Amino acid sequence: MANKKQSGPDVTHLASDILRNPNSSKIQKQLAGSVLAQSGTDKQTGAEMEDIASKALSSLKYNNDTKTLAASIVSQSNKER
Repeated sequence: MANKKQSGPDVTHLASDILRNPNSSKIQKQLAGSVLAQSGTDKQTGAEMEDIASKALSSLKYNNDTKTLAASIVSQSNKER
């Protein structure tokens, strides 16, 4: 069953800011790209990105912005996985 959730405007704006910031980490940019790819479409999170986002959420080393992006991605994942 397809997940019809999409990235909201607040998370999309955060993702855009992260991609434009040269100091953003690689994982932040990966997550931000995924969030933007799902904005305004019915695309779902892929299994690999879902795994990355899940690990970011459970790690203590990532900041709130990274976890916000990760949470958005996980919420749009395929629930059957």
